[in-house]
Amino acid sequence: MELFIKIFLPIYFILFFGISFVAKTIIIARRIKKNPLVLPKDESAYALVGNYFKLCLVGIFGYVILFSFLSESCFLPIDFFDAELLKFVGASLMLLALVWTIVAQNQMKNSWRIGIDNDTKTELITSGLFSISRNPVFLGMIVSLVGLFLATPNAVSLLFLILGYVLIQVQIRLEEEFLYRQHSEKYLDYFEKTNRLL
Repeated sequence: MELFIKIFLPIYFILFFGISFVAKTIIIARRIKKNPLVLPKDESAYALVGNYFKLCLVGIFGYVILFSFLSESCFLPIDFFDAELLKFVGASLMLLALVWTIVAQNQMKNSWRIGIDNDTKTELITSGLFSISRNPVFLGMIVSLVGLFLATPNAVSLLFLILGYVLIQVQIRLEEEFLYRQHSEKYLDYFEKTNRLL
C-alpha cells in the first residue's frame, strides 16, 4: 500500500489541480471573455486569505512530491491512524472528492470563479449538488484533505488539513457576505434552506 500511495498522490494532485483549477480557468475564461481568477492583490484581509490559500496549495504539492521520495518517518507519523484500511479509505475519499468537485464546478457554469468577482453579477446556482450543499466545491476540497491525512497520517498532512479547513471556512464566510449583497433575499432564502457544507 505504501508504494501505491507514493505513486498515487502526485498523479492525483496533478489531476486535481490540472482539471479543477487550470483547465477550468481556461474554459471559463474563454466563455466569459475575462479571467475568472479574481483574488485581490491589495493589503486587505481577503487578499491575505487568498495568499495563504496559494501558499497552502504550493505546500501540499511540495509535500506530496517529497512524500514520494522520502521515508514516512521524516513527516512525524501518527501511528494511531496508520492502518492499511484507513489508507485505502483515504485514497477512496480523494477520488470521490475529485469527481464531486469537478461535477460541482461544472454545475456552476459561468458563475465559477476563484475569488470574489465584484465586477460581474453571476447567477446564483441552487440546483444539483448546490441543493445539498451551499459550498460543494469547498466540501470536495475538505474531503480531499481528510483523504490525504488518512492516506498519509502524519503531522504535516494534519497541519495541512487544519490550515486548509480554517482558510476554507474564512473564505466561505467572505463569499456568503458577497452573495447576500449581490442576490439579497434570493440568497437569504437559499441560505436558510441549504446547509453550508452538508
